[in-house]
Amino acid sequence: MRYDPAERLIRFHAAINALDFPTIDAFFSEEATYSSGKIGAVQGKAAIMAGFRRYFDEYPDQVARDSLVETVSRNAARSVWHLKATSATSGEPLLRDGEETITFDGEGRILKVEVTDYKSA
Repeated sequence: MRYDPAERLIRFHAAINALDFPTIDAFFSEEATYSSGKIGAVQGKAAIMAGFRRYFDEYPDQVARDSLVETVSRNAARSVWHLKATSATSGEPLLRDGEETITFDGEGRILKVEVTDYKSA
């Protein structure tokens, strides 16, 4: 099956914005990895999904917008994004800008997510 990596990334981000956990889960391969400077590396779909649930328990109102989505290889796409959310615990706002590169397997499931946060000015 052939797919467009940029379109897969757009659909993945739409599922996240909708907090559609079954669809988010279906995107990941069992052996997926997720790495970010903020959280380090997470291995495996179950651990990644547990992290998503913890994060969205704390930031249930997150709104993220992509300013760029591009295919970077046959099986990978990159996005540049901005997000804002509010901590359910403290009420403090969270503002982040960054990019991520997602690598997919031959079936279009996510093998790797690499997140880079941009430095605040």
